[in-house]
Amino acid sequence: MNVTQIKAAVDAGKSVHWANEGYRVHRDALGQYLITYLPNGSTIGLTDRSGRRLNGAEADFFISVSTRGADGEQGREVRGATSEGHPDAGTG
Repeated sequence: MNVTQIKAAVDAGKSVHWANEGYRVHRDALGQYLITYLPNGSTIGLTDRSGRRLNGAEADFFISVSTRGADGEQGREVRGATSEGHPDAGTG
């Protein structure tokens, strides 16, 4: 996911993470986009000071979606970013 996709997903209320579900991307009361490590609350900005370069690789950001199985048990479904619009789309 790129910076624009991440911000749009956060603004839409999606559960956005970096690297694993322990790192949550969110927006604070000042409008800053942050990455917080949930177990200890350690926080870093989503981007560098310029606002253009992510503090992490694009490929490491993803959206996590809660699901309910047929038995009513809640599980987690991890859905990665699409390659749509990505310069490397279709290569490999």
